[in-house]
Amino acid sequence: MAEFMRNSDAFAWEMEHDASLRSTIVTILLLDRSPDWEVVADRCDRIGRVIPMFRQRVVPTLPPAPPRWEYDPDFDLHYHLRRVNAPQPGTFATVLEMARHAQMAEFDRARPMWEITLVEGLADGGAALVCKLHHAMMDGIGGVQIAMLLFDLTEEPKDLGPLPPEPPGERSGFLGGVKDALRYDAALLRKMAHTSARTVPAAVRHAVPHPRQSAESLLGTAASIYRAVRPINHTGSPLMTERRLVRRLGVHEVPRPALREAAHRAGGTLNDAFVAGVTGGLRRYHARHGIEIEDLHVTMPISLRDAKDAIGGNRLTLMRFDLPVGEPDPAARIATIHHRTQQLRAERSLPHTQTIAGGLNLLPRWYLAAILRHVDLLASNVPGIPVEVYLGGAKVRMQYPFGPTIGAAVNVTLMTYIDTCALGINVDTGAIPDFDTFHTCLIEGFDEVLTLAPPTPPDH
Repeated sequence: MAEFMRNSDAFAWEMEHDASLRSTIVTILLLDRSPDWEVVADRCDRIGRVIPMFRQRVVPTLPPAPPRWEYDPDFDLHYHLRRVNAPQPGTFATVLEMARHAQMAEFDRARPMWEITLVEGLADGGAALVCKLHHAMMDGIGGVQIAMLLFDLTEEPKDLGPLPPEPPGERSGFLGGVKDALRYDAALLRKMAHTSARTVPAAVRHAVPHPRQSAESLLGTAASIYRAVRPINHTGSPLMTERRLVRRLGVHEVPRPALREAAHRAGGTLNDAFVAGVTGGLRRYHARHGIEIEDLHVTMPISLRDAKDAIGGNRLTLMRFDLPVGEPDPAARIATIHHRTQQLRAERSLPHTQTIAGGLNLLPRWYLAAILRHVDLLASNVPGIPVEVYLGGAKVRMQYPFGPTIGAAVNVTLMTYIDTCALGINVDTGAIPDFDTFHTCLIEGFDEVLTLAPPTPPDH
């Protein structure tokens, strides 16, 4: 039987009928020189032969089954892999503008959902890769796993031997798709029956001697599911209310040891300090506009990936909650964020993510879009590559991730590279028309958090 999309990915895929809710990930990799093009092409070809989604397209199917993955019979590596000379002036701003266009452009849905563009001839002698992928193909951790197939640990590219066999590209046809969908539905019903046969008697046996405890457990799970899907009727921010299709991208870098130490001194994690920096910037941005703000609606990805999962793919669920943007003390803000995120990771709804997503897929799209557009902020922290890496003989100087807004006013994504936390900032200009002011406030928010860490002693 064909492989079907996970319900959560199908949810994101179908939402894209509204262009403002696209789930496109863009990453910029800065290189110190132009890499060997043949090595780049070889590594990308290998990835496509090892990870099926890089050669597969998404094909509609008969509801209620989700869309399915199918090998593209017309797969063309060099459609997805491009090579261009940087337009003038060939600075990082030039690359950032190319990434902005990639972030806003829709994928060709008849093909696999990824594109990599090598930008050569930068003014400083360097080069860049602008990588564009659909979120259904990977999450941040999956992206790092794939990166280790792309990169080398030394300047001299490693000989990886012959390419793996090329997977077949076959069209299943309409009848084949219908048969697969019916088999999927039948398998789903069998699974539901098996689960009920296994769990219901056990639940009844537990409920008879412990009725109160069983009822509380059931109500707790129901409440957790409601928190995951509850409607949001208005933005937390009275300022960032509009939504448009125009995006602005920006970056910022923060030293990882200092951010980690600031978190430790406030009793939190690096992720808590990261979110405290973002919320501190949002507080300052609202203050610049004469607005006092308390809590904002935040969406945060929670990884469900475990050791059994294959390389790549998307193993995230998006959880929504409110964060204390109005708290001026960065230490208190970190502590509160830590408490709330710990509660989030303990939500009883997490194991039911795919079932919840399947239910959401049956709701009207306009209703779900209205909920997503009332989220103020999407924040994501991705543990990146801890050591220096190379691609085709070129050294990777930095990598900047830009996650999708999916209806929010702004997405700020952190990805570590060696000892640097690189921030990718993706702003909806309808919500934040004065990007430069927002960027300045965000830098000030992180500077505020870093005051909790002791100054770094000078080198001797």
